Amino acid sequence: MTFSLQPLTRDQLAILAASMIPPELAAHSSKGSLPPAVVASRALGWIEEGKPEFWCASFLIVRNADQQIVGGCGFKGEPQDGRVEIAYGIGPENRRQGAASAAVAALLKLAFAHGAREVVAEIVLDNLASAALVEKLGFYNAGTRVAEDNVTVSVWVATSHVAAFASTIPASHC
Repeated sequence: MTFSLQPLTRDQLAILAASMIPPELAAHSSKGSLPPAVVASRALGWIEEGKPEFWCASFLIVRNADQQIVGGCGFKGEPQDGRVEIAYGIGPENRRQGAASAAVAALLKLAFAHGAREVVAEIVLDNLASAALVEKLGFYNAGTRVAEDNVTVSVWVATSHVAAFASTIPASHC
């Protein structure tokens, strides 16, 4: 199965930020597949502050076979000292089909192609599936930290040498 990343427009982000579903996405999205309001609001805020839209906006993860939206992903702001953080989520009914692997591989390629030297994924400790996924893609575990919401997360890091490996994963057409 193959997947594509489709960038959300500012208008779509604004509708999602208001906890609504953009009409053009409603028929193609399943429960839990769209970015939550907090993610859309954060992206819009960064864009309004003048930060580069590429590093702030969110992408939809679309299954190519039927154009179904199965999840969302993106960067959590522009790189700081060459390091950028990613986030991704797949709707419950679409998990374990390769969408997250394809999305993370695509984000790695995009990040390194746009000058990032490291890509970080922070994963809550009990999310073993995500930890296994990033490890499979060549991330290494750099330890744990307490995130802003007082949740302990594992910090997984990929350096630009994994970009070639990630390109072997059946990924999206960006």
